[in-house]
Amino acid sequence: MEIANPPAAPRVADERLIRLTAPAGVKVRALAAREAQGSFLRVAISGGGCNGLSYKMRFTGEAKSADILVRTEGVEVLVDPKSALYLRGTQLDYSDKMIGGGFKFSNPNAKASCSCGESFSL
Repeated sequence: MEIANPPAAPRVADERLIRLTAPAGVKVRALAAREAQGSFLRVAISGGGCNGLSYKMRFTGEAKSADILVRTEGVEVLVDPKSALYLRGTQLDYSDKMIGGGFKFSNPNAKASCSCGESFSL
């Protein structure tokens, strides 16, 4: 019988890659418990949106071997290496205001972003 190799663990980085504010941490933990899709928050960048690149977030139950893991505000955030190039130094905040509320990315690498805050360009 052949013994399978355990999957490689993701690399660990610090909050210089991505950092959640306290309100974002509270909201992400509440959403993770409610949605029960996994305890990791995957943050990625994909092509699209009104400015060329857009932020994507979803919960997942497992990390991939190439992922980068950041622990911030009680949340384990996974970022793929390509997205990490665009996210370095990003802060994720949350506001429960009726107008302008929700998650908001503050990305120092973005040269322009749309008014909805969901897409940006370099």
